[in-house]
Amino acid sequence: MSHSTAETSAASASGGEDLLVPALVALDADLGATSEDVVRRLAALVGDAGRTAGADGTEDLARAALAREASSPTGLPNGIAIPHARTAGVARASLAFARLERKVDFGAPDGPADLVFLIAAPEGAGSQHLKLLSKLARALVRPAFTASLREASSAEDVVRLVDEVLAPAQPKAPAAPAAGAGTADGAAAPATASGAVAADAAATVDQEAPVASATGARRIVAVTACPTGIAHTYMAADSLVAAGERAGVEVVVETQGSSGATPLPADVIAGASAVIFAVDVGVRERGRFAGKPLVSSGVKRAINEPDAMVAEALRAVDDPRAERVAGDGGAGAGAAAAGAGARSGGAGFGGELRRWLLTGVSYMIPFVAAGGLLIALGFLLGGYEIVSEAPGDPAGRALNTLIVQDFSLTNLPDGGLLQYLGAVLSSLGQLAFGLLVPALAGYIAYAMADRPGIAPGFVAGLVAGATGAGFIGGLVGGLLAGAVALAISRIPVPQWGRGLMPVVVIPLFATLITGFVMFAVLARPLAAVTTGLASFLNGLSGGSAVLLGIVLGLMMAFDMGGPLNKTAYAFAAAGLGAATATDTAPLTIMAAVMAAGMVPPLALALATVVRRKLFTAPERENGKAAWLLGAAFITEGAIPFAAADPLRVIPSIMLGSATTGAIVMATGVQLRAPHGGIFVFFAIDGVVAFVLAILAGMVVSAVAVIVAKSLGRSKADLVAA
Repeated sequence: MSHSTAETSAASASGGEDLLVPALVALDADLGATSEDVVRRLAALVGDAGRTAGADGTEDLARAALAREASSPTGLPNGIAIPHARTAGVARASLAFARLERKVDFGAPDGPADLVFLIAAPEGAGSQHLKLLSKLARALVRPAFTASLREASSAEDVVRLVDEVLAPAQPKAPAAPAAGAGTADGAAAPATASGAVAADAAATVDQEAPVASATGARRIVAVTACPTGIAHTYMAADSLVAAGERAGVEVVVETQGSSGATPLPADVIAGASAVIFAVDVGVRERGRFAGKPLVSSGVKRAINEPDAMVAEALRAVDDPRAERVAGDGGAGAGAAAAGAGARSGGAGFGGELRRWLLTGVSYMIPFVAAGGLLIALGFLLGGYEIVSEAPGDPAGRALNTLIVQDFSLTNLPDGGLLQYLGAVLSSLGQLAFGLLVPALAGYIAYAMADRPGIAPGFVAGLVAGATGAGFIGGLVGGLLAGAVALAISRIPVPQWGRGLMPVVVIPLFATLITGFVMFAVLARPLAAVTTGLASFLNGLSGGSAVLLGIVLGLMMAFDMGGPLNKTAYAFAAAGLGAATATDTAPLTIMAAVMAAGMVPPLALALATVVRRKLFTAPERENGKAAWLLGAAFITEGAIPFAAADPLRVIPSIMLGSATTGAIVMATGVQLRAPHGGIFVFFAIDGVVAFVLAILAGMVVSAVAVIVAKSLGRSKADLVAA
């Protein structure tokens, strides 16, 4: 490997803040055959330069960059790759660069990469650092810049080229615009003669004002955003701007990145003919673009196929059937972003359905957690009889209902203060649980149709509860409400009526149609399915119950907080509110789900203690935290281990969780709280069996992962303790 070890650095873009120094450059080097090899070697350069934090900073940087790589490959067209990460393992914002002698595949559509930049940002990186790093990413879409990197003869030349991109030594006088091509407020011209976008001249909100198009004809506004918000966000923006210039169209982009975002001016949006959302996360303040023809995709498509996206946007302008952004378009219509992110191009119906359902479940879980824990605390203070029928009450009210209606702090019931407090807490919990299905349905509809879907979705959930359709009815009702609201929003209306659509017309008719269909057509079949499922669960015993426990355990461990995990948890939590003194199957299911979800982090923590040499230093540190995370029922504590070694870790923890789920179901343990782990042991009937089931699963998973990690490894492969 050939790279300079010079201690001096070139002047930085930020005035002495040297992001790239010669010691971080490897020219014509062989860094390995895989992207993981290259990332680890570049991370080692950053660590050797003293720019990582702590003894494990280098490994932490490598792991974070590889996790980002696993979620979305960072290879780009023309032989470029930009692995990147923002992590506490980085002490100073840094760049590491390699010009590879042996090209390596980073997942680009046109083949392997020979130019690789590792972008390393500290967890608390300031906006100035993030803007500098994003400038580099944007420069990589310029053929002239990448050509100069391939021709550089020394590490110092590479540093100089990068510094010139980040902050030229002297401001250049603005070039005279072409005829008809003005710039707003003196902004630099948007493109060179060859069409390459200048790093400081892209039409994004980093400028004080948008850049005018070459023709003054149609305008397209766009939003770009990726999960990290450092590289792809800005490269996509510049690629779209350059594509617009090639098509003779003004493209103005709002980059929603880590360094912040300046919203596009309302008049710029109002004058746009179409919208492009190139995002991997939700669009902030999506409602600002309401009514505009929409083209949407993941952020990488805007880098790889910007011309195609601009062409699609132009076709959508003239297509009355084209998808449009839902919402009222008001200036303050910002709240709709998180749950109603732009659709991901190429995800298909299955991907969209998954997003809709997970949005509903994610908004439902706070109601489950708050309501369930309040009920459990009510049991702790007032006893389990607090929710049973009050003896001698002519109205047949539950004891907690009678107490909160007929008594107060100045007029306590016979059971005293604790019974009164227990009644209040359990009543609050039951009210929160009453919103569980409406919240599920409401936010499924919200994910599909934005804010106009919320009202019909909540009503569909209320209908599901009133008719006995329950959790299944909430799922179906939410999907129905979202589909109806979305269909109504696409009906062409005159300009004067558009303001009424999202606040009056869509909620009214979507609620009417959804409610009627739920009551008249779907309620009885869905209620029958729900009742049949409840009867089936109540009748489970012996081998059938054990099988259910195994399935739930496998689901909890497979993706550690992902869709399958959330599905199993939502299934258990939704049934918790329906449990009665004679129907305790939901309580056992809840116990199986919680116990199985506690096993993965606890088992991996145990494994790091038993066989330290099988784990890296960061994994051993994660193991210390995993004890508490597992004890608190936070299955996500196992994710760092699974991300580093999924083929060995995931099957091992699934085996242990399945064991625990089976034992809990077989022993009939009951749990009245939906969350909390060891902190809600007071709400468990059969706590000894519960603990033994967890210990059994821990041992099974720990042994499995130790065996899996030991197979095929020599002593030289083991990490030093």
